[in-house]
Amino acid sequence: MTELHTTPDPDEALRSRLGINRRRFLSTCTAVAGAAIAAPVFGAAPALAQPAPGSSGGGPGTRLVPADKRGIILYTVRDATGRDPLSSNLPSGFREVFKELARYGYKQVEFAGYGQHANAPGGANLESVAGAKLLRSWLDEYGLRAQGNHGFIPASWPLTQADTDQFKKHLEIANILGMDHMGTGGDPTGSSYKADWDVAADKWNALGRIADRAGLKLYTHNHDAAYGFLLDGGPLDDQGRPTRSSGIRKLEYFLRVSDPKTVWLEMDIFWAHVAQYKFHTYTAHDGSTREKVFDPAALVVAHNARYPLFHAKDGTRNDTNGMGYDMVPFGEGVIDYRTFFKRVGARNYHNPMVEQDNAPSSTDPAQSLTHARIGYDNLAALRK
Repeated sequence: MTELHTTPDPDEALRSRLGINRRRFLSTCTAVAGAAIAAPVFGAAPALAQPAPGSSGGGPGTRLVPADKRGIILYTVRDATGRDPLSSNLPSGFREVFKELARYGYKQVEFAGYGQHANAPGGANLESVAGAKLLRSWLDEYGLRAQGNHGFIPASWPLTQADTDQFKKHLEIANILGMDHMGTGGDPTGSSYKADWDVAADKWNALGRIADRAGLKLYTHNHDAAYGFLLDGGPLDDQGRPTRSSGIRKLEYFLRVSDPKTVWLEMDIFWAHVAQYKFHTYTAHDGSTREKVFDPAALVVAHNARYPLFHAKDGTRNDTNGMGYDMVPFGEGVIDYRTFFKRVGARNYHNPMVEQDNAPSSTDPAQSLTHARIGYDNLAALRK
């Protein structure tokens, strides 16, 4: 492979390697790996190839999730990627798992790190440029596209040079893999206080600018706690912190103070419904209890372009576990995905990733892949 030219300025080098010449760089990497890029799938940038967010497209009976938008986060089948291929006839390691997921019909995957069993092709750790090229060759071999990763987001703020370099390494890996997005599996902060969310927004805005220069959308994946109410007024506690709320939710505030041009989100629809169950009243600044029921679809509609990714995870009702739901394979629960996807529209923009946290089983080694197949079938069956 021809060596990539660098300059003394690392940011300029990053732009040169991962910005304007991104497609050429990816094509070169893929050619070296011995796999061709399928132009109809990978040729156009999604921002240009898709209708504007908010337009649903299609008529009655249209599938709510187009075939090329049906994805899965590999965390669902983490036991399979981590399985020893020398001790099992089941798909094991990234390459064989990709092959199996493609057989079900999936067209997209989201990574949850780049580790697999040491005996799988490529070895245990593929978190490198060489590992990314190998992964990309397998993705192309089976007609899959990587759409994101729950990976490295620096804990430090202000950013240290070491963390900045590590972050840029992950951007390079993401570009080799052909991703349009790179993110994390955690909330911007676990705090309930406005000041901490302001700091989180400053950090994510800075990281988002670095990612944007690399041609990637940086996203945060959110759990139920992020939809709790922001503590932003009322009497102060003994540490001088507010104890009551104006009724704005923490993530709503983050959407307000983060940059819509460089910071993106991935809604986990299951956890958003858990938040709907848990966080429906708050104590106002005047001490009164007020009701405000969370509507996940309405939040997406209000910020549609900022939600390129979803986690499509299902649940059955359980009023005894504190969450309101138990996780089940996608399509076997009670969360009304048909209505959700109809309301948010933009079906050619959003990328739903099937997820089930508890799919792996200690007694049934094939369960996670079985549930992945069930999830695909039910995602594909959703119609207007």
